[in-house]
Parts: sequence; structure tokens; C-alpha cells
Amino acid sequence: MARRLEGAALAEGKEVARVFDALDEVERIADPEARSRAQARITAATRERSARWAEERGVLANQLKGEGESVRGIAARLGVKPATVQDLLRGFKGSGKDRPSAEERASDG
Repeated sequence: MARRLEGAALAEGKEVARVFDALDEVERIADPEARSRAQARITAATRERSARWAEERGVLANQLKGEGESVRGIAARLGVKPATVQDLLRGFKGSGKDRPSAEERASDG
């Protein structure tokens, strides 16, 4: 089991490194206009993926919480901050400007 987890972490690290290598290549595009177009495409795709990925993390965070995992434990397993896990568990999205205030949350609960 531990060997399989080590292998998964190694594969995960390699995939993440490949993504960062590709982003580095975009930054090396010599033509400023071509570089800008590539950056715009990546930025647009990242926004879309970010929303999907946050939703996936939310489902997983709720699953782990249901299994008895603590917020800090979930954060460590997902590689995010505990505050992010709390947001995921509450279903909060975005920058926080549209989140209910502490008073509003207290009156709802």
C-alpha cells in the first residue's frame, strides 16, 4: 500500500512538473503577440477548469468529512489551507466578496 502511494505521489509530481514546464515554454515564446495569444488561451481555460476542479475538491472534502476526517486532515490530504477546506465544505465559491458575513451565517444557523 505504501509503495503504491509513493508511486502515485511520484506520478503526480511528474505530471505537475510537465504542466509547469509547458507554462515556462509559453513564457519563452519570442513574439510578444503570439505569447499574449497563448497566455490568453491558457487563462481562459484555467478559469473554466478552476471552477470544475473546485467543485471536485468540494465533493472530495465532503466525502472525507463524512468519513470522519478533520478539517486539518482534509487540508493536508488535498494540499490546501484549512480555511479553503472550510469554504469547500460550506459551498463557498469565488473570491469571497459574495460570501455571507459572519452575522448572516450565524442568523442562518
